[in-house]
Amino acid sequence: MAIEPDTKDWTWVLERPCPDCGFTSASHGVADLPELLRSTTATWSQVLRGPDVRERPDPATWSPLEYACHVRDVHRVFAERVTLMLAQDAPAFASWDQDATALESDYAAADPVEVDVDLIEAAGTVAGLYATVTDETAGRTGSRSDGSRFTVTTLGRYHLHDVVHHLHDVGHDPRSVTIRSYDAHAAAYRDASAVMSEPLQATAEAFAQRLGAGAQVLEIGSAGGRDALVLEAAGLRVRRTDITPAFVGLLRASGHEAEVLDPLHDDLGEPGSVDGVWAGACLLHVDRADLPTVLSRLAEVVRPEGLLHVSLKEGDGEVWSTHGS
Repeated sequence: MAIEPDTKDWTWVLERPCPDCGFTSASHGVADLPELLRSTTATWSQVLRGPDVRERPDPATWSPLEYACHVRDVHRVFAERVTLMLAQDAPAFASWDQDATALESDYAAADPVEVDVDLIEAAGTVAGLYATVTDETAGRTGSRSDGSRFTVTTLGRYHLHDVVHHLHDVGHDPRSVTIRSYDAHAAAYRDASAVMSEPLQATAEAFAQRLGAGAQVLEIGSAGGRDALVLEAAGLRVRRTDITPAFVGLLRASGHEAEVLDPLHDDLGEPGSVDGVWAGACLLHVDRADLPTVLSRLAEVVRPEGLLHVSLKEGDGEVWSTHGS
């Protein structure tokens, strides 16, 4: 079955966050692009080593291999466009039919090893071009055949979204990888983190004392349930939630009410409906661009004079990994 051509205009991602992959255009400047684009190649390498790399999830959707071929070609096309914008005044880009390219190049029959090498090379080439952009050249313009006009900055943001969104399409965006990693090791994580450290226990008890016995707490990221037990022992009532289905399953199997909940998108409750929120070492998994939204949503459900507890790792910058805890 042939893939239906994608004729949608995706330039709206330059104006508002993408609800599917979570990409926020305004969070990224040209100076960020070289490192961000290069960093995606390691994840695409993982995709291309997957056992089902040639399998389409359904007849009308590309396989991970086909998506990787497309991303490789996206890097090449955008390298051509950036080169034109830096060398010419307001160039018109040659039309590129991505669906025709997929058929002509026979993406489905490609060698994953060769695609991996070519994708890394293409990403490195275009990243090197973005690295040469200065404040003076970032505003240079170019236009597509459909009339859409870009600056070097907005073209780069559009380019990065394409790459990030396709990682989402193949289930390898940071959010999906995080959920999948915890899903695969939920019981082991619960057992390894069953005992709360003395400093954290003191923090939990102080939190409970300030709220008072019987106070209602929304817990984000309940995981194996350790923190909720400590909070309840201190006299609080806890609504257990987690974004990972396996953790929710473990909590329910232990006799607790629990629900799958994404604090970025799901209904958290009525404004002022809880006395406090407990989010222990879980919001570090939230994309930096989304963190203000998540914190605002959590604050909204807390009553006036209530408490919001958030714990994070100390460090600079951001990175994601499936190694360690």
